[in-house]
Amino acid sequence: MRLSRIAGLLAMLFVVSLVAACGKTEVKTTGELNPAATSLSSSDADIESGCWTAADRVKTKGDSELANPQQWSKPPEMQIDGSKKYSALVETNLGSFTIELLPSEAPLAANNFVCLARAGFYDNTPVHRIVSGFVIQGGDPTGTGSGGPGYKFNDEPVNLDYLKGTVAMANSGPNTNGSQFFVVLDNLTGKLPKNYTIFGKVTEGLDVVDAIANTPTSVGRSGEKSTPNEPIIVEKVTITES
Repeated sequence: MRLSRIAGLLAMLFVVSLVAACGKTEVKTTGELNPAATSLSSSDADIESGCWTAADRVKTKGDSELANPQQWSKPPEMQIDGSKKYSALVETNLGSFTIELLPSEAPLAANNFVCLARAGFYDNTPVHRIVSGFVIQGGDPTGTGSGGPGYKFNDEPVNLDYLKGTVAMANSGPNTNGSQFFVVLDNLTGKLPKNYTIFGKVTEGLDVVDAIANTPTSVGRSGEKSTPNEPIIVEKVTITES
């Protein structure tokens, strides 16, 4: 009897010690990002490009000392040279396409795109909206359709038509441009009001744009059937000037 009691006690101690060990290694998450634990200052590309200064960075909520290099209080300083040509190689998980930027048509929007790309803002961001025969839309790191760079800038006159491959700024009303942009999938001349600043056109890789457009979609929170069923990611945007 005494031996069985001792064995029982030893078994209980083993179970208690096992539970305690598991408790030490378990990691729980709340689903909330702690700003102080992120590497927000890992890159100074936004400053090195001359587009912004450290003072332009928006302070991260919850930590007045930590500035976010991917949020700014104002649009970028003008950095593009009107005598040069600019293009953007957009690399996605379905392939790459090239955008010829049109600074003569929209210097503010072209400069904004160049600065955001050079800052790495567009890297690893989703194409969050796909409407067959209409547009594919990206440039929102949150993937919600409401994210942006922390500032807004004015519209510019639209002199061109919304032909297939046109790249333009998405907005939520007059003079609310930020970082989101779309690529036109068909000839929308006369179908889309000229309320969206055109700053580029796809010159290579329209087949990739079409492949993205062919991604199956579901109805999202907005009630629009435009949310991709599988992740479409802009992995990197590289600017070339000549």
